[in-house]
Amino acid sequence: MHDPLSAVDLVHDELDQARETGHLIDDLDERFKIIEPEDTEALERLYFEVFTAKRRLDWPYWEPELLPGILRALPDDPASAPPTGAVLADKINGGWLGRIAGCNLGKPIENGDHWTTVRIRAYLERAKAWPLRDYVPVLDPMPEEFRLLPNWTETTLGRVNGSARDDDIDYPILGLHLLERHGTGLTPALVADGWLHLLPYAQTYTAERAAYRNLLSRVPIDRVPLTRNPYREWIGALIRGDIFGWTHPGDPRAALTLAYQDASLSHVANGVYGELWSAALVASAFTAGTVREAFDRSLKSVPPQSRLYETLTAVQDLRDDGATWDEAIAQIQQRWGHYSWVHTINNAAIIAAGLLWGEEDFAATVGLTVQGGWDTDSNGATAGSVAGVVLGAKALPSHFVDPLQDKTRSALFGFDNSVISELAARTVKLVDELRG
Repeated sequence: MHDPLSAVDLVHDELDQARETGHLIDDLDERFKIIEPEDTEALERLYFEVFTAKRRLDWPYWEPELLPGILRALPDDPASAPPTGAVLADKINGGWLGRIAGCNLGKPIENGDHWTTVRIRAYLERAKAWPLRDYVPVLDPMPEEFRLLPNWTETTLGRVNGSARDDDIDYPILGLHLLERHGTGLTPALVADGWLHLLPYAQTYTAERAAYRNLLSRVPIDRVPLTRNPYREWIGALIRGDIFGWTHPGDPRAALTLAYQDASLSHVANGVYGELWSAALVASAFTAGTVREAFDRSLKSVPPQSRLYETLTAVQDLRDDGATWDEAIAQIQQRWGHYSWVHTINNAAIIAAGLLWGEEDFAATVGLTVQGGWDTDSNGATAGSVAGVVLGAKALPSHFVDPLQDKTRSALFGFDNSVISELAARTVKLVDELRG
């Protein structure tokens, strides 16, 4: 599924991408239904037609793709004086720990097709763990209607012994390494070089895998996100934004400007906005008194005529109008459930709900976010990072943090068994280096 090397997947997923972005493809969709999967030549011709289809004239959004246009669309957001010393270090450590704990929380049920919110609730209620406020318990015997992912042996309650490996953890580690080497001189080409040297192809997915293939095929760097990549607005970039926020505390505009260099290697439009938003959200958390304050400020970092902005503000309105969390999730599923379960827009809505209803309770924030379904580990990671920064490491629940044992696995060459506190200390050091 979603393999950029498969002509069938390529056309199928490009049709979805075109439909979601207002392009006229109804007749092309009908032709796709009658092409034999083995007819690669016909599929390749159809893919080109889908990719070049015209957008309807009444498309209501304006979604700039280049950084200058994005920045022009945003309101001013001057930097705030960040915390320093021990407070800064505690918040950065809280961000790392919160991200890693939230990721592990969501990993055993990361399958949006199987683990719907209804199924998640049914499972957790049977396990007497609803609402979710700790790692997912394992039912023994496991009922046939539930299927935990194979990683359950290292990510479920009582079985966490150091953090499991995950791309939601690999990318912040890689981003830290890239910023240490290149600082504010980071470019998409340098990010690409880091991928090719340190990141195994088989540990990339959807947009990142398509971009990786393009790099190996020597596609020009500015064409990499657009070439044979129908996943260019999916969640892969959003999960890479935290490191830019951690290293730019109180300065979301600087965080997103640098995050663009990373996001634009593999994504466009709302795919890019997702990473810019997550970077700005984390940066805002350092000077916010509450999670809600950080969230509200982060909206200044999303183009106001984009689908992502429309989505985030709609969730904000649900909270302000007094909707319950269950009512909010139902609305999110109704309005944005047509997107892939690993798309940026619908998962950003789940993250927003987790943050706004979880408030300053870390366990509630990551628990509600994961209960929301879809890309559970990515969403839990981002929500955990934001709450971890606002609260600081010392305030995080021991039942989430202690099992991590200050270490994490990683697929990155040379970075397996990284020490979390050392990653945090390196991040603290970078703050001054990038500022100077």
